[in-house]
Amino acid sequence: MTQTSDAPTGDVTGGGLVLPRYRRDEPGTHPPLLSPGYGSTALRAPQQQPLLLPQTLTEITGPVLGEGRVTAADADLTQYSGGTAQGQRIVVHGRVLDSDGRPVPNTLVEVWQANAGGRYLHKWDQHDIPLDPHFSGVGRTMTDSLGRYRFVTIKPGAYPWRNHFNAWRPAHIHFSLFGRAFTQRLVTQMYFPDDPLFPYDPIFNSIPDAAARQRLIARFDLENTVEEWALGFEFDIVLRGREATPMEES
Repeated sequence: MTQTSDAPTGDVTGGGLVLPRYRRDEPGTHPPLLSPGYGSTALRAPQQQPLLLPQTLTEITGPVLGEGRVTAADADLTQYSGGTAQGQRIVVHGRVLDSDGRPVPNTLVEVWQANAGGRYLHKWDQHDIPLDPHFSGVGRTMTDSLGRYRFVTIKPGAYPWRNHFNAWRPAHIHFSLFGRAFTQRLVTQMYFPDDPLFPYDPIFNSIPDAAARQRLIARFDLENTVEEWALGFEFDIVLRGREATPMEES
């Protein structure tokens, strides 16, 4: 769900209540609901033009998620069921920003991904790569006062899917963010630099604008690489506006 007002941030309603409004994303930032190259969108794309519904106080004052619900251990995906996950350990970090480039503090960030061999811990994933008994593939954290987040995980593997002949998905991590309100929710994917599968992936290429696609690719970060332990990748996420991170088309 995204908010589509093109007014600047900080308008007011009656009674002196200040409610946020957000700049419209640039055309081409998000993929169309129907992307012919991505077969399953034909099954779930709306048959009629979506209607823009006015916001109410309910949509712009949640979610309220206390930090007590999320533990530090939730941000380490490499430790599960009494053991350590197999694969290349990585640190994924970045900032969550609003349309004006301001940090979004104390907001929930969730991730899910395939294991090092490219298989999800999900009953519908029957890829013949073995499951890792010590990797659940899911994690969550809260941004700090400066909008920063950090996960420790393993680099996911590419995997085959049945969208077209010899179809493989590039390595990626799914992100879900709630921002300051439900109307800011963003679901997206983070990719890794120089993946050879980019030209062949209809999900990545369903984003019309080439510059917007580049905002889905993390930056290798030597400064946050932990010596002899984990490679670092930086991935900033912008919830709205001209520099918005594109929505996930899945």
